[in-house]
Amino acid sequence: MRPTALAAGAALLCAPLALLIAGIAPSVWAVGFAFPALVFAAFLLDAGLCLTGRALIVEVEVPPRIFIGTRGAITVALSTPGARLPVGLQVVAEQGGALDPPEIFSCNVAPGGTAILHLPLVPRRRGRIRVETILVRWTGPLRLNRRQADIGVGRDIDVVPDISGIQRAALQFFDRDALVGLKMQRERGESTEFDALRDYVQGMDIRSIDWKHSAHHARLVAKEFRIERNHPVVLAFDTGHLMQDPIDGVPRLDHAIHAGLLLGYTALRSGDLVGSFAFDSAIRHYGSPLRGTAAFNRLQSRAAGLDYSHEETNFTLGLAELSIRLKRRALVVLFTEFTDTVTAELMVESLQRLAAKHVVVFVCQRNPALAALIDRRPDHSRALAEAVVARDLVAERRTVLTRLERIGVHCLDVPKNNVPVALVNRYVMIKQRALL
Repeated sequence: MRPTALAAGAALLCAPLALLIAGIAPSVWAVGFAFPALVFAAFLLDAGLCLTGRALIVEVEVPPRIFIGTRGAITVALSTPGARLPVGLQVVAEQGGALDPPEIFSCNVAPGGTAILHLPLVPRRRGRIRVETILVRWTGPLRLNRRQADIGVGRDIDVVPDISGIQRAALQFFDRDALVGLKMQRERGESTEFDALRDYVQGMDIRSIDWKHSAHHARLVAKEFRIERNHPVVLAFDTGHLMQDPIDGVPRLDHAIHAGLLLGYTALRSGDLVGSFAFDSAIRHYGSPLRGTAAFNRLQSRAAGLDYSHEETNFTLGLAELSIRLKRRALVVLFTEFTDTVTAELMVESLQRLAAKHVVVFVCQRNPALAALIDRRPDHSRALAEAVVARDLVAERRTVLTRLERIGVHCLDVPKNNVPVALVNRYVMIKQRALL
């Protein structure tokens, strides 16, 4: 039990009042002592009416895990079965980890009633956060004394890559399976694996006509091919310091992991093998491509273990090591970031050597802050200078992407919300054109 600011202010006011009364009416100076006595009596009355800690029941529910970039919550149920008067409670959670600063939440609980609060958790990085204690504070009905209850929690929450909606989004590319049921799905494309013969119709490639069978059936028939499977797909993540730059409060690396997991699930459902690779100044992780939808759990755990790095990315070492480990032609999806043409020079040379043996998809996330600086109307010289620098950075970025496309690298430079869908569409296009 502690006095509030109101009680302290009332106590401090007693001495000036007593001196004022003694100066104005010395004959009744004893009346000045009535004010401290009145304040003290009110303080004791407020303490007697105030809710005790034993009369407060607090139940805390902590989620075991939270997806990065999403909002979680600690559920706190507050019950006052022994209260005689309504009480106002303030609740705050003591937290540790990469989180937004905790907020103080207030609620009013009726006598014998229950209130439920949801304390938000917004993680900014993968890893682990800890909820140490739930602090509950309240004051008496006269607001002269304050009490506090410390509810020990001591629970850890794992912050994992965002897989919410991945299977639902991937099923949009397999809608026939989703609507009809589990069945064999034959994807047709410009491949070399023969599927069936069908009547030739105008608009079909004349090179697909099977002249021998056309002569036998006395009508034009064409060959149909289906997309080949069992191709290795490697998700290569750059974990260097540039991938720690936040977009909408979440590091670029975590946006890349979300898009990579969606592509990995789609590729596994398509019958391909999916592996993972991570590097910055050194090789951080390599997982051999595996097949089957059961491999998605292993892919997810590998992605969750990727750590943030403050070191410069060594593209020469990383991409050369990846090329050595890949024994057959594969689809390599590189999630990375660069700033200008000078720092990207070694990256372009390494990608050129890798693209000579494999199909490479270069994925980077467009920064909306640069577009905002260019589009806004400058109202002073500093804003004008920022717009010029931002325009130069965008121009250099476009120059690097153009060079990569000329050497045969598939480039995706889109906003972070469009990366997953654009990446899966590019994967489907590569499969349909039999580029692997």
